[in-house]
Amino acid sequence: MKYKPLPVGIDRFDELILGGYYYVDKTWFIKELLDLKGKVNLFTRPRRFGKTLNISMLQYYFENTGENEWNERNRSLFQGMKIMEAGDTYLAKMNAFPVINLSLKSGKQPSYELAFGCLREEIAREYKRHISILDSGKLELERDKYMRIAKEEGSEQEYATSIRFLSECLTKCYDAKTVILIDEYDVPLENSWFAGFYDQMISFIRSVFESALKTNPCLEFAVMTGCLRVSKESIFTGLNNLEIHSILSDAYGEHFGFLQEEADQMLQDYHRTEKQMELKEWYDGYLFGNAEVYNPWSVINYVKALSINPAAFPSPYWKNTSSNAIVKDLVERADFQVKSEIENLIAGGIIEKPVHEDITYGDIYDSEDNLWNFLFFTGYLKQTSVRMEEDIPYVRLAIPNREVRYIYNSTVMNWFRDLIKTKDMTALYQALLSGEAESFQKELSELLINSISYMDGGEAFYHGFFLGILENLKEYLVTSNREAGLGRYDIAIRSLNVSKPPIILELKVSDTYKGMETACDAALKQIEVNHYDDWLPEEGYTEVLNYGIAFFKKQCRVKSVRKTLV
Repeated sequence: MKYKPLPVGIDRFDELILGGYYYVDKTWFIKELLDLKGKVNLFTRPRRFGKTLNISMLQYYFENTGENEWNERNRSLFQGMKIMEAGDTYLAKMNAFPVINLSLKSGKQPSYELAFGCLREEIAREYKRHISILDSGKLELERDKYMRIAKEEGSEQEYATSIRFLSECLTKCYDAKTVILIDEYDVPLENSWFAGFYDQMISFIRSVFESALKTNPCLEFAVMTGCLRVSKESIFTGLNNLEIHSILSDAYGEHFGFLQEEADQMLQDYHRTEKQMELKEWYDGYLFGNAEVYNPWSVINYVKALSINPAAFPSPYWKNTSSNAIVKDLVERADFQVKSEIENLIAGGIIEKPVHEDITYGDIYDSEDNLWNFLFFTGYLKQTSVRMEEDIPYVRLAIPNREVRYIYNSTVMNWFRDLIKTKDMTALYQALLSGEAESFQKELSELLINSISYMDGGEAFYHGFFLGILENLKEYLVTSNREAGLGRYDIAIRSLNVSKPPIILELKVSDTYKGMETACDAALKQIEVNHYDDWLPEEGYTEVLNYGIAFFKKQCRVKSVRKTLV
């Protein structure tokens, strides 16, 4: 059966509709925007939740291109969509305004010069898109400045006020106020904070926004999107017409992400309704205002995989789409309490934290609460409930779904491995290789206590934990889960020098602290009964060190047996 193609990575509305891609109708967003009449609207949502596509949709709905043929073409994109049933009041706004659509994502560069150059290029590209207005005969006084900016020959000051100037030119030409759309407004700010030129970048971005959005008589309304709200004091100084719609806001909640009925309909359309529970467990769970939504990026990717292979497994599609530099930096600075709370979250627990929406990048290290704010607003945590204490909202936070829990597991483990590379593991390695079980247990226990680690009650985590430890064990070959004897050993370590005894490690998890002793004995017995070390004499080894290692949360018990091989 032939299905509509699913729009993975398609964020232009015209390309999506004209290309015949599957589209979850979000055009009611237009009606709500017109009903609420916000002058400058900032929408903050996690990455890959449909912000860029919605910005593109707004452009094609509102823009008067100046050419009837193109206006008709853009109007046809909305045929059969919800907004066409909204009534004449709303349809009268179609193709009614000139539109500026600017993305700031290209401002993610290693230096201010490169970042400014890329933003200048984006602005120039928008000027070129509208260059036909110079033929109107109404812009003779503005022509030279317009062309300097379009050719990337203007001064930095001219680019700092270029969006306002373009809105003035468009309004003068079309005799209608201008709609301004700005996507990924916070990308240059986050990047510049880590790259070391935050003050320069924030000064430029502030000038762009203030000139275009504050007391601009040519502005009809503006829509801005990003992942994080940046403090009004730092970037929107004096912008008293700004309305912020974060994931805590009741308005607009259903327009970013897929509602339950939309996800169900997609599964039905692709004849995969048996995957409903799997889809929900992996990609649902976000709460935007009062709307519970799925991650649209991951749903589209998974349903596409299912359309090709009905037996496809869910995957963490969102893993490589989000910038987590700030989160990583904050986690690495975290104290024991924060590490324990992260472990609690991954284990399915809930924490309660105060939420501050007006963080600036300049003060992210002032409080550990900022870590939870960044995790929350960037989609790594969801709210389960919220209460007010005086004037501060306190939000109960949890991990949204299995996809994000997978990301925590793998990401935290990767960070742990990075941390291991900086530690001196000499004493641990010496104890391990010499069979000194007591010393090895002491070193291993310290590592468990001082690291960020998630104890999920399963051997898989500890297995990965151990492999991370052994990455720096030079001149030894480390293998895991290989067939040997009557089964598969957990981990084997051996040197090419056969005079050095190889090591077989069998890992167990205990339900209780006291149970670790029995678990250690069981691990050693498993090595013996299953003959995990039978293959070693064929390689020339005459002796082996067998380890039984048991874990209970961050505690461990180690026993070793040195065995002569026949």
